[in-house]
Amino acid sequence: MDHLPLRTPLTAHQREPVLDVVVPVHNEQADLERSMRRLHAHLRETFPYPFRITVADNASTDATPAIAARLAAELPETEWLRLAEKGRGRALHTAWSRSRAPVLAYLDVDLSTDLAALLPLVAPLISGHSDIAIGTRLARGSRVVRGPRREVISRCYNVLLRSTLAVGFSDAQCGFKAVRRDVAERAGLRIHEVPVDWVDDPDSRVDIWSTALADLRGIARIGAALARGTLPTARLRRHEDGPPDGLAGQLLRFGAVGAVSTLGYVLLYALLRPAAGPQAANAVALLVCALANTAANRRLTFGVRGRGGALRHQAKGLLVFLVGLALTSGSLAVLDRLAPDAAHLTELVVLVAANLAATLLRFLLLRAWVFRAGRRGTGARA
Repeated sequence: MDHLPLRTPLTAHQREPVLDVVVPVHNEQADLERSMRRLHAHLRETFPYPFRITVADNASTDATPAIAARLAAELPETEWLRLAEKGRGRALHTAWSRSRAPVLAYLDVDLSTDLAALLPLVAPLISGHSDIAIGTRLARGSRVVRGPRREVISRCYNVLLRSTLAVGFSDAQCGFKAVRRDVAERAGLRIHEVPVDWVDDPDSRVDIWSTALADLRGIARIGAALARGTLPTARLRRHEDGPPDGLAGQLLRFGAVGAVSTLGYVLLYALLRPAAGPQAANAVALLVCALANTAANRRLTFGVRGRGGALRHQAKGLLVFLVGLALTSGSLAVLDRLAPDAAHLTELVVLVAANLAATLLRFLLLRAWVFRAGRRGTGARA
């Protein structure tokens, strides 16, 4: 099976563009010239490698094509291409497919993201450290100015993305991304996140709700492809090994993950118990920690990298969770029958003991059933 080549740094002496910054546009006559001149000046002043700016016009009906053509004639290192059909993804696909630059980037035309983050964004790709780099507005160190509605929608979407597809990055929607050309259009690779300063464009014509619905449909398509096994993640693997499969090493890693999970479970149960009651608090706390535990053990204990089979593993992990729920809920029921006035501390002690028993059973089931066919690392990281 073919693998991607090992990451190698790009040399400092390059004659051809090392970076191709693609700016997809549709009816952007008001902002295009100002933004492109600002981007060009910034790259000329700060970027130490040859670069190119590509304006990818997708079916504009205003003066955008004429402005783009004039800028391409006036500004060195600037090109433009015209697509007859609308679509930002189509524009990116076309521009990146044509480019020979080893690093490909994408920026929104409004340049809401501070351009000071552009060099930190592409540096890990140039050095060979990472395959993909994305700007994030949700990490510590980011500074964001935007309205509450967009803030809530963005955070809810990214929580949904992480919980359904088990991704490790924090912000999927920031229009500030870069990839190595040799891994473009691929998924499940090492991702580098860069905190950015970001200011919302008050004149943005983005339809938030239609964009959100399109994003949700995208999550559903990717999730379905992962569940069916039709996403070709096996071809994306690099020559990197996961953790060893030895039982002792797995037990140590599983124990460390379990200790953190148990602590999280106790804290979450104690937080929820006063309002929800013991049974509901136990179920919610156990479910949340089970999802996190499965994801952590998948990567750390059993060395399964990448997203292939992630949903299947979580589904099996939830079945194992039901066993733990039966053990812990049963222990609560027995405690309530034997000592209905037991203190909360007694409840916690009983639950921790039951949870430890469930944890041992969980390890055996994870090792023998959930991750039985994929305990070696796949080499992709997220």
